[in-house]
Amino acid sequence: MKNSKGITLIELMIVVAIIAIIGSIAYPGYQDQMRKTRRSDGQAKLLEIMNAQERFFTNYGSYTTSITAAEPTGLGYSNANSGEGFYTISAAACGGGITLCVNLTATAQGGQASDGNLTFNSQGVKTPAAKW
Repeated sequence: MKNSKGITLIELMIVVAIIAIIGSIAYPGYQDQMRKTRRSDGQAKLLEIMNAQERFFTNYGSYTTSITAAEPTGLGYSNANSGEGFYTISAAACGGGITLCVNLTATAQGGQASDGNLTFNSQGVKTPAAKW
């Protein structure tokens, strides 16, 4: 019998199977981490728009539901999307009306839609709390 060098098909199949098992364990964790990273994109935009809402309230004595309209009726944003486009932000009255409270909702878009929406109101309530 001659001394062969190299790898056999069985050895190669074992290595491929091991890589597949490791990949099947790691990939869901990677996807979860990506969802969390994208979620921070929506959270940052919610906080930015809430800061603009507070400035608007200081100037006009009321909040506004219009994010994209120019002042004095809106906040003057060119669009209501988060920086990376994973969320679209909308505003609505809450509690006792728009003069007292505004509720911002970040609606998840595209691949982020499975993560659900985020909300934040001018009274400091953030939902779902587990995602903040």
